Amino acid sequence: MSLFDEEPRRKVVHDIGQDLSLLSVAELDERIVLLRSEITRLEEERSRKGDSKVAAEALFR
Repeated sequence: MSLFDEEPRRKVVHDIGQDLSLLSVAELDERIVLLRSEITRLEEERSRKGDSKVAAEALFR
């Protein structure tokens, strides 16, 4: 495999509130996918913490 076969993957980073005017449609799509997956991750964690809280409250009743 040659050193030039693939371009190195750059990490997509999105700062909340940043200027979007210089981003291409493809870059916007990448960020939408990134943010949707992050929302899913946050919702799953919130659900796990909520389940733990309910279990703890039931234990101390």
